[in-house]
Amino acid sequence: MPGLYYDQFQVGQVFKHPIRRTITEADNVWFSAMTHNPSYLHLDEEYCHNETEFGQRLVNSCFTLALMVGISVGDTVLGTAVANLGWDDVRFPKPLFHGDTVRVESEVLEMRESKSRPGEGIVIFAHRAFNQNGELVAHCKRSSLMRKTPA
Repeated sequence: MPGLYYDQFQVGQVFKHPIRRTITEADNVWFSAMTHNPSYLHLDEEYCHNETEFGQRLVNSCFTLALMVGISVGDTVLGTAVANLGWDDVRFPKPLFHGDTVRVESEVLEMRESKSRPGEGIVIFAHRAFNQNGELVAHCKRSSLMRKTPA
């Protein structure tokens, strides 16, 4: 499903994305290895069981961020984004573990026309990720440069 053009968004618009994802051990280990992150928190079950309050490995927070934003793409910016301009206020209030299922919602917080690029505008989204228990596990603001509807 293609994304929306800049002028099709409205401040306050909320997307409850239909895609959900159960996180596997392979997701976490592969992502951590691919990004050269050797943290024991993601890779060493024995360490996490004996040395942390969690008792098990945590899902890499960079994977959580990427998954949260990735799930939002189809409903919002697929084929209509020019560029991702950045993330702000990235937070992980609760950890994710192998076997947790993530659902995501996005809200349009702000919009403004691009001053330097006619035919484009900036949309600021709030993305929120929840686990299977409805607990907020991640949130961020994302700025995206978007195309306007072609003339």
